[in-house]
Amino acid sequence: MLHLRIISPSDRSAAVTDLLTAEPGVTHVAVLPGAARQPRGDLILCDVVRESADSVLDSLRRLDIEARGGIAADDVELTLSTAASRAARRAPGTGADAVVWDEIAAKTGEQTELSATYLVLITVATMIAGIGVLLDQPILVVGAMVVGPEFGPLAALCVALLRHRRDVIGRSVVALVVGFLVAMVVTVASTWALTLTGLVSREMLLAERPLTDFIWRPDALSWVVGLLAGVAGMLSLTSKKSGSLVGVLISVTTVPAAANVAVAAAYGVWHEAAGSALQLLVNLCAIVLAGLATLAVQQLWWWNLARRSARPAPVLGDVGP
Repeated sequence: MLHLRIISPSDRSAAVTDLLTAEPGVTHVAVLPGAARQPRGDLILCDVVRESADSVLDSLRRLDIEARGGIAADDVELTLSTAASRAARRAPGTGADAVVWDEIAAKTGEQTELSATYLVLITVATMIAGIGVLLDQPILVVGAMVVGPEFGPLAALCVALLRHRRDVIGRSVVALVVGFLVAMVVTVASTWALTLTGLVSREMLLAERPLTDFIWRPDALSWVVGLLAGVAGMLSLTSKKSGSLVGVLISVTTVPAAANVAVAAAYGVWHEAAGSALQLLVNLCAIVLAGLATLAVQQLWWWNLARRSARPAPVLGDVGP
């Protein structure tokens, strides 16, 4: 359930209140006339089940509340209310499967900023994976997968493509390209530095590495795993099943592939660098395609569910024998 705080212009408050009270998935509606000061207007509070939140937010936007007032939403972890339980029963679908598109767009949009923290995280993750590749240590590679922040821009890119947000698409692509380029350049430099100190060597890269050589040998399964990871990643974001997102991060070979490109380039092993680059490209494309398809299916599903629930029930006299 979400708690909405709405600042409505006084001339729209009646329409907003009528909208909320008519929606089966909304409850606990309270109106404080003239309580808002910036911007000026009435403060309207309500709780809405997640299944109905998207349609309610769209309706409020059509009333121009976003432009002339404001809408804020918070998760409600605990609600003890018969009215809330009744609202949940009346709303179509289930809360666990509900998608609040504005929430997803806001959450993923924050991941597109090319911040210092993002660059440090992806660089550190790539350096850890580079050492793991040379040592043939899957534990280090897995740790680098978890540290890497690249799934944020990938998820934002999927949402932006579905919602036709060109500005977010541009920021997502920039975050991914610049992030990986910076990480790989720094990893090349760190590999040279570690080589000068005698901690690693070119022979370690050329030696048999049965535990990590899959990183630079892409095959059909790389594509399959990327697709499955994209589906699981989108579902973990839209359904708030964040625990499964860790498994998604561990399953895709993005940061390790970038690390292997950097290490192989540092030692001039170009065939391995090319294979790693292809692995990286395969995983990125598979995640985006699967994530976009998952979001499109969810959107179509909820549109159909909302349309069916909006149909009036048949009159008893119209029902045939």
